[in-house]
Amino acid sequence: MKKRVLITEPILSEIIEKLSEYVDVTVGERGRYNSESNLIDDIGDYDGIISMLSNPISTKVLSQSRKLKIVANYAVGVNNIDLEAAKQSGIRVTNTPGVLTEATADIVWALILATVRRIPESEDYLRADKFKGWEPLGFLGFDLPGKTLGIIGMGRIGQAVARRAMGFGLHVIYTNRKPVDSAIEKKLNAHYVPNYRDLIRQSDILTLNCPLSPENTHMIDAEMLQQMKPHSVVINAGRGPLIDEAALAKALHEGWIGGAGLDVFEREPIVHPDLLRAPNAVLIPHIGSATKEARSHMGHLAAQSVIHVLVEGADPLSLPNLVV
Repeated sequence: MKKRVLITEPILSEIIEKLSEYVDVTVGERGRYNSESNLIDDIGDYDGIISMLSNPISTKVLSQSRKLKIVANYAVGVNNIDLEAAKQSGIRVTNTPGVLTEATADIVWALILATVRRIPESEDYLRADKFKGWEPLGFLGFDLPGKTLGIIGMGRIGQAVARRAMGFGLHVIYTNRKPVDSAIEKKLNAHYVPNYRDLIRQSDILTLNCPLSPENTHMIDAEMLQQMKPHSVVINAGRGPLIDEAALAKALHEGWIGGAGLDVFEREPIVHPDLLRAPNAVLIPHIGSATKEARSHMGHLAAQSVIHVLVEGADPLSLPNLVV
């Protein structure tokens, strides 16, 4: 008898078809498994699950998983999963590292350019029929060459962001749990700043590309926003709770900083109402990995991990920290 696998959201049909050759696949309705109670009701029927970052795979959920052997998270992050509870239950947890690096770095740069040059704000102005000709003081941004890009988190994505920065003539500084290899620093012309608070003060553009942890939740709060340069912009394509959204909205409304570009939010899909009304806030709906290539690679990696564990009795392809 084939093992049963739940894919909690519709994904590319090619992935579903490939996985269906090996296991019985059920595809959940859009949004159904963002509910903990729905997961609790249904998870006991499955040997494996391909989950989304929006699915709360909590201790309560895992306690109802009578035969679950693997949770393959369709994301790099795993902060939606109680890793310790999975470990105690002998449930494998995998993610999809490496395959969405370039797509996410591109979206970081899309946000940087859109925010620094005030693209959405100026487009709204034109569409509202307010454009009456070239204005010498209209929508002034700032030049990139010679400015400082501060990167918090110098993993694959942070390095890809830094690599793109070279073409724009930016000075790159970064902070990380530890410095990257000196050869990488030299290649990227990037300089290590041990204290993230110092990095934030120095940055004209600040981008957050680090994983979420209890220690860095709200690392960008009112205190840090007040210490940023008045023209500076903050970019977040990492995890929403890295920023205190209420504080960021206040900073934008009161002009403490120049702008913000966000692909992720503190309480997705809810966005703080003051942030929705904030000036020069570029807000997009978590599309950092939204290319066909990246989503295909993510799906194949998750599916292959499921096959390895449930069909071949082998180890999955990726294992985040703390997981057996």
